Amino acid sequence: MTISEKVSYIKGLADGLELDNNGSNKILSNIIDVLEDIALSISDIEDTCAEMGEQLDAVDEDLSAIEDDFYDDCDCDCDCDDDFCYEVECPNCNNVIYLDDEMIDEGEICCPNCDTQLEFDFDCDCDCDCDDSGCDCCHDSEKK
Repeated sequence: MTISEKVSYIKGLADGLELDNNGSNKILSNIIDVLEDIALSISDIEDTCAEMGEQLDAVDEDLSAIEDDFYDDCDCDCDCDDDFCYEVECPNCNNVIYLDDEMIDEGEICCPNCDTQLEFDFDCDCDCDCDDSGCDCCHDSEKK
C-alpha cells in the first residue's frame, strides 16, 4: 500500500466516523489534510525521480556511444589504445617503448630512456614479390 493509499484510508475512516467539529476532532481532521498533502508531494517526487532516472539512462547510453566512437578507432585485435599499436623493448635498457604508425614509418627512434638508436625493419612473410618497405599487402594487418 502506498503512502497516498494509506492516507486515503485514514481519511475514509475519519469521514465514516462522522467526527463532529469539537477541538480534538478538528485537529485530527487538519492532521489528515496535511498527511494528504505530504503524500501527494511524495508521489510527485517519486514520479520526478523515476523520470530523471530514465533520462539519465538515456544520457548514459548516448555517452557510451560517443566514448566508443571517440576512443575505439583501432581495427586491430590488440590491446592498444589507438595511438600506439606497437610495443618495442629496448635491447640496451629493456625499457618498453610504445610506437605508432608514424614512428614505425621513420624506420628508427632513439630510446627515451638510454638514447640507444633503435632501427625497425619489417620482413614481409607474404608470397608476393614486394620489397618489404613498399608492401601494402600484409604489413597493415601484421603490424596491428
